[in-house]
Amino acid sequence: MNAFTSWLQRRGPQLSAEQRARLARLPAAAPLSEGPLAGERLVVLDLETSGLDPRRDQLLAIGAVVIRDGAIDLAQQFECTLRSERLSPGASTLIHGLAPSAIAAGAEPTEALLGFLEFLGDSPLLAFHAGFDRGVLSRALRQQLGYRLQHPCLDVAELAPLLCPQAHLREAGLDDWIGHFGLRVEQRHHASADALATAEIALILFSHARRQGLDSLAALARRLQRWRQRQLAPSL
Repeated sequence: MNAFTSWLQRRGPQLSAEQRARLARLPAAAPLSEGPLAGERLVVLDLETSGLDPRRDQLLAIGAVVIRDGAIDLAQQFECTLRSERLSPGASTLIHGLAPSAIAAGAEPTEALLGFLEFLGDSPLLAFHAGFDRGVLSRALRQQLGYRLQHPCLDVAELAPLLCPQAHLREAGLDDWIGHFGLRVEQRHHASADALATAEIALILFSHARRQGLDSLAALARRLQRWRQRQLAPSL
């Protein structure tokens, strides 16, 4: 037993031996690749939460789909509602449609999060408003598993105006980009459905990226960093 495992058992979440073994088997997060976008495995994530404060509100549901070899792999999807017996109904419940009874009957959070990490593997993450989703997920993983999320996460809400400036949709929501690209989405404000819509937008954006000479996740991240710096620079 190494020093970290010993400390985790003393101070961290109380995990069973099997859960600790599953946690230990998880692969390390891979850095953003310089390889072509068409060869990547990406996990597109969407969360449902009890509110809009990533430092306080609760993770209620995880939805994820996989982009692999330039297409959405419908055989690889993850969907899970996390059990909570302490959640009181609020305005967010009316939006995401998760009834208190469904949340009370959800999966045990530790098992749900372990299952998601096994599904994620070493793949990078994509999300719409990724900072929020990554913050909520990171806090839940730390509290439930003592796990530090280190997977790179690209924000589709930033990639879209970067790659499609002609759309003039600077601070647009997911619905705005769905409309702009003429996508047909049967359901919204549901984690799995929103993850699928985000994945469809991401594939369109990757096509735009390749036409602009950006054919790797690493290249996209570098361009995105420069774009952010320009947005923050004062106008002259």
